[in-house]
Amino acid sequence: MGFFNSGFSGRRRPDTPGLPPGQYVTESFPVLSAGPTPRIDTDQWQFTITTESGERHRWSWDEMLALGVEDVATDIHCVTSWSKLGTTWRGVPLDTLFADVDTSAEFTMASSYGGYTTNLPLADLLGGKAWIATEFEGEPLEPEHGGPARLLVPHLYFWKSAKWVAGIRLMENDEPGFWEQNGYHMYGDPFLEQRYW
Repeated sequence: MGFFNSGFSGRRRPDTPGLPPGQYVTESFPVLSAGPTPRIDTDQWQFTITTESGERHRWSWDEMLALGVEDVATDIHCVTSWSKLGTTWRGVPLDTLFADVDTSAEFTMASSYGGYTTNLPLADLLGGKAWIATEFEGEPLEPEHGGPARLLVPHLYFWKSAKWVAGIRLMENDEPGFWEQNGYHMYGDPFLEQRYW
């Protein structure tokens, strides 16, 4: 499986407010992917939350958007050391999607079209911290950046914002996802430089 990347250029600015340690600011939007880019039509796309008991909550593209989208202005930080400041997104809050989900689980596994997974504590998806993002800078999200929809969890390193998101499975115990099995940190706080195990 090869890696595709582009746009890795920028400059270190250690005096930049809000810039985590070890990061540099870029004006571009670099792409890092493992394997080919999935192409999913919105009429085929669906999102599923599966509880620890196996109960499924499903939304089509139109059903999800009908729940209401929010504007999100945030910085994003990649484990490969770039940060993009002041980005703007639109998406459906995870709080809305989880409103009718009954669970006592503390952990989740996000899965993507194409098979990619990443683990996150449920607490990091709720309380206004995460969205299913469908737009970036006022335009539909490009496939190379996870379109038509990606998870957006901007307070963690950007690999936790799973591209091409298809669902979230609730878990009673924490388990590593794809990148975590390959050496990335189980949590990924950029301000603590939790890059690798």
